[in-house]
Amino acid sequence: MTITINTVNKMQRYFEHQITRIKSSEHYQKLLAMPPLKRWSIVAGLFLLSQIVLFGALYLIFDQIVVIGFLASILAGLATGIGALPALFFKNISTNLFNSMLGAAAGVMLAATAFSLLVPGMTYGNLIWPGNGIYVVSLGMLIGGLFLHYADRQLPHVHFDAISDAQLTSLKKIWLFIIAITIHNFPEGMSVGVSFGSGNIKNGVILAVAIALQNIPEGLAVALPLVGLGYNRWKAIGIATVTGLVEPVGGLLGITMVTLFEPVLPIAMGFAAGAMLFVISEEIIPETHSNGRSRYATFALMIGFIIMMVLDNLLG
Repeated sequence: MTITINTVNKMQRYFEHQITRIKSSEHYQKLLAMPPLKRWSIVAGLFLLSQIVLFGALYLIFDQIVVIGFLASILAGLATGIGALPALFFKNISTNLFNSMLGAAAGVMLAATAFSLLVPGMTYGNLIWPGNGIYVVSLGMLIGGLFLHYADRQLPHVHFDAISDAQLTSLKKIWLFIIAITIHNFPEGMSVGVSFGSGNIKNGVILAVAIALQNIPEGLAVALPLVGLGYNRWKAIGIATVTGLVEPVGGLLGITMVTLFEPVLPIAMGFAAGAMLFVISEEIIPETHSNGRSRYATFALMIGFIIMMVLDNLLG
């Protein structure tokens, strides 16, 4: 635990140092001196310019599907910020409501994993290695689960169910929890990218929607404790949004990898499915039952699964 706390302290000092450097820079001071309308217009203009350059480069180097997949992973990541918006009005929500949201998210992710990753993964596997698709995807699942297990052991964080009301007074524990959310968002983004990289836009869209829905309660779980500790509400929402923006990184990696190296597609889909199942089983479902059995969470999981299954059928 001492090593974990020391790591968090180092990270906190590093980020504080970088923020101080930015605030003391000449360009930042000039920007602050501008009228608000002009300042935000410049920021928005620079952001749009960076996106045009980024998406233009992706389109020229790869193709249209990579651009669509990357955009989908960005939108899925931004859903974390949308989920955090209730923090503007509340400091906490009822346990049953939160458990129901997480349960529905688990159901959505389970359906998306089955119908948008595992089933098409086996199909592609059989095309490349006739009769062996299921084994290739199974290998990928195990690799994905082991990767999350290794990351879970090596990187400092705490789990959903390790956060109790008494512990909410500890800023370090909250930040360890935020690190956990960020870690688990990477393979989720990668799953969206891999799905688009297969060339099947339908599956990519379904998976992006599933990840976005799953990110909503995660954003709330990050923002509310920060507000409870006295953080500015908009700052808490901003931090929650940033945890989701690691997903486009995973999405870009996944989609470019399978686009360039098509034979790895079944393994990559299995990897993404295994990583998502790890998160569902290790984090989300235990949290929904952390205070004992929760029928709200159980039925919400079933409803989430059904909604995603119906959506997959309608788009199919």
